[in-house]
Order: sequence, then structure tokens, then C-alpha cells
Amino acid sequence: MDYIIDTHAHYDDEAFNEDRESLLSSMQEAGIGRIINVGASMQGCRDSWALSEKYDFIYAALGVHPDDIVNLTEEDMDWIAEKAKEPKVVAIGEIGLDYHWPEPAPSLQKQWFARQLNLARQVNLPVIIHSRDAAKDTADILEAEKAGSIGGVMHCYSYSAEMAKQFLNMGFYFGIGGVLTFKNAKKLKEAVAYIPMDRLLLETDCPYLAPTPHRGERNCSLYLPLVVEEMAQIKGITKEEVIRITSENARRLFGL
Repeated sequence: MDYIIDTHAHYDDEAFNEDRESLLSSMQEAGIGRIINVGASMQGCRDSWALSEKYDFIYAALGVHPDDIVNLTEEDMDWIAEKAKEPKVVAIGEIGLDYHWPEPAPSLQKQWFARQLNLARQVNLPVIIHSRDAAKDTADILEAEKAGSIGGVMHCYSYSAEMAKQFLNMGFYFGIGGVLTFKNAKKLKEAVAYIPMDRLLLETDCPYLAPTPHRGERNCSLYLPLVVEEMAQIKGITKEEVIRITSENARRLFGL
């Protein structure tokens, strides 16, 4: 029996402060076999690392989200590089570009994106890429840094099927979550129909982006079967196949 792997969660978020322990202890019984908790700030990296130490089925990704790069230092990079040697750390992320708001400046975002891509190459781990309203610059930097040789996932993929071609050519995977179940997610449904099954991963990005009918509520890995169902319909395969293939993909990319 295959289990679901949530390749992108933020259980360190304060949204889980009330019931984190009981929620996480219910996961495996509900068919969620592995979770990757992803750092978005330096504190998030430390908390993700702590969760991976506490729970045998939780792994950590360490990296700094573009919204949080303003106070980053080389000492922070050294800390991540050191921790990345640990077996429970499976990726560098989430890193990337976010042009949704005017700050931080794109030039600074690009600088730290390239720096963290190089860090991933140095420690020989795949990357988890955050890209929002920044498709071209993201693709350009990944090309320039030869990120295809590092490998990784386009987290919370939100661009077109056309754009997916470029990331596929670099050998990237695509993280798909609750947005796939939204009625207005036409572009994402088309992208998922286009992307080969052996390049798709399941993720929540919890506490954000809960699937329909929980849209607007706090998200968690227990809602992933709703995403599985939608993906099975789009791909014309069974839910069991979706779980089996996405889990194989996650194990292959992250060495779980």
C-alpha cells in the first residue's frame, strides 16, 4: 500500500501552535507517510530542522524565501551548509523570486536566489523553487546557474503549460496542491494535463491554499486526498496510481 508524501509543508507556522502535536501524530494512520517541512526564513529553517529531529516521518528543507532575504548573511549560508550534511535534510528551499510586492528589490532577490542555488550545488541537494509573478527571470536564472544539474521542484506551480516546457527541459518536477481543486484554476489544470505524470509531486503549502471545499480554512496534509482525486480525473488514472507515482517521484527527487 503506497502512502501520500507531502513534499511542501510549514508545520512550524504559528497556525499550528494549538494542536501541532496531535495533528502530526494523526498523519501516518491517515495515509500520509512522509512530510517535508520547508524553511522560509532562518527561524523557519531552525524550526523545520527541529521538527525533523522530533518526528521520524518528517524531513527538512532549509532555505530562505525571497520575502525574507533582506537581513540574510554569509553566516546564515554557513549554518545551512553545515546542517545540510545531516541525513534528515533533503533539499535547499524554498528559494526563488517573488515580484508580487515591490519589496524586496528584484536585484537583491536575484542575488540571494543565485547564492542559494550555488549552496545547493555545493551540498549536493535538490532545490525547492518559489516563483510568483516572475516566470521569465526565474527561468533565466535557473538556466544561467545550470540548475538542471542540481535538480528540484517548481513549488506551487502557477504558470502556463507553455512555460512548463522550459522547466521540464531542465529536468524539474512540479509541486501541485490545493489550487488544483479551485473552479477558476483553468491554467493550472491545463498545465497538469500537459506535464508528464513522472514529474508531478503532491504538496500542501499548509497552512495556506486549502483545497475545495476547505478553501479559506487552515490547510493540512489530511486534505491531500482531495488533490489526488482531482489529479486522477485530469490524468484519467486511478487515485491509487496518482499516489504511487507521485510518491515514487518524491522518493527519487529527495532520496527519501
